[in-house]
Amino acid sequence: MTPSHIARELRRHSPFTAVGALSGAVVMVLVAVLHVPQTTSTVLFWSLHPLHVLLSALVTAAMYRRHSHGRLGWTLLVGYVGSVGVATLSDSVIPFVGEWLLQIPNRGIHLGFIEKWWLVNPLAALGILIGYVWPHTRVPHAGHVFLSTWASLFHMTMAMDGSPDPILGALIVVFLFLAVWIPCCTSDIVLPLMFEKRDDH
Repeated sequence: MTPSHIARELRRHSPFTAVGALSGAVVMVLVAVLHVPQTTSTVLFWSLHPLHVLLSALVTAAMYRRHSHGRLGWTLLVGYVGSVGVATLSDSVIPFVGEWLLQIPNRGIHLGFIEKWWLVNPLAALGILIGYVWPHTRVPHAGHVFLSTWASLFHMTMAMDGSPDPILGALIVVFLFLAVWIPCCTSDIVLPLMFEKRDDH
């Protein structure tokens, strides 16, 4: 895969990622209006992040399986890096950077594959096996984007005291876009296609 191909794929996926970020803005408004407590954000993050890992593993493994016809061992490796590694970057690392830059008071980084290893890692393995056996990605990719957006959002809202003001809310939406766009496209598209089997002519 050439850099121009990667850039083209990122551009092609940016509008849908923007829709996902806007959905995060809507959810954030609902959190503020309904005065959702911080504990709810915590529960939602620890529900959505493992689901994101599961779906990311399915998509990454399926893409790799379809384009490389790789064996199970390689599919496990690519699927794990592309799900746990990338989902951690998307749901935890980039939101934490946003929390730090925006000086959100209760900021902290939450690494699911360590803190809840007994849940996240088995779900990653399950997603990889499903993707290996059933290598289809069209529908799961949409769910992946929204799950990633909302997991990133709740990582940030559980670090807050109270509701964000409009300026802070707008900046959070920017971080939601970045948290989904590059990591998820890397997981779903770039990483598997790097191993694409090319025909010799």
